[in-house]
Amino acid sequence: MDSLHLVHVKILAADILSLTVHHTSPPSFLRCGRTVTRAELVGVVVSRDRREKFLRFLVDDGTGCVPCVLWLNHQYLNANTSSGALDSDPTAEMALKMSEEVRLGTLLRVRGRIVMYRGAIQVAVRDVVLEKDPNVEVLHCLQCVHMAQECYDPPPPSAQGVS
Repeated sequence: MDSLHLVHVKILAADILSLTVHHTSPPSFLRCGRTVTRAELVGVVVSRDRREKFLRFLVDDGTGCVPCVLWLNHQYLNANTSSGALDSDPTAEMALKMSEEVRLGTLLRVRGRIVMYRGAIQVAVRDVVLEKDPNVEVLHCLQCVHMAQECYDPPPPSAQGVS
């Protein structure tokens, strides 16, 4: 199996939104024939919609806007949790803390799983980091280009043997 499915791929919004979708169950996403399941993107929050169980937001990196969803209801997903332990669920507490970082106009690093929802690609957020240095966005863009050339996008088979 391809090793790209194990890591958070540094990727631009335009590249996430243009992944090839294989309609399997669950859907799989391909970049140049390689399976990509996790993504890392850096951009500015341009939209934010907080609900009881989730926070939906858009991250704009200059190449496009990626829909992201941060689930806040981890306690509902754990059937073994007793009602007394719901308030001390560390996963839910971390999700709530991360949701406070997501404010309009903030520069964030977002990592998570690439998923389909109502026919559109989005990122199911694993973690959010507030970036204080605005140069991080440019650095991430350069890293994405470098990683695409060196790791993610293999050369055509005919070009591999040419020196």
